[in-house]
Amino acid sequence: MLFMADTQQADEQTETGADAAARTRTDKRAGKQADRLAKQIRAFATAHGGSAEGQLAHIGRGRTRIALVGADGEWGNLVADTFGSARDAAGKAGLTLHDDFDGDLAAKVRTGRYEWSRMAGIQVGGPANG
Repeated sequence: MLFMADTQQADEQTETGADAAARTRTDKRAGKQADRLAKQIRAFATAHGGSAEGQLAHIGRGRTRIALVGADGEWGNLVADTFGSARDAAGKAGLTLHDDFDGDLAAKVRTGRYEWSRMAGIQVGGPANG
């Protein structure tokens, strides 16, 4: 009967000093962006009824949209360079996050004359875009 010797694979890669420095710079940049976005989210919430809810959505090239809906129904968007920055900003700002922008969250959005005229114009042959 043959027995195999216990072996241990060395799959871990060692990080070079340059790699570590680049990762540190990227982490710092992401942290600063999260802080800046959190400040903007808090300002939006304060200006629109004192609170806000939101949803994170990947929009391409690694970027993430933070859709915001204020307590008064006003809405807006912010864009983060990474999903992690968006998630961190939402957490720092105390933003209630929804998995999807439908149902309860969508029902809270208040639209105005501008949105209705644009939707009607696009749907039923109103004024052209542009």
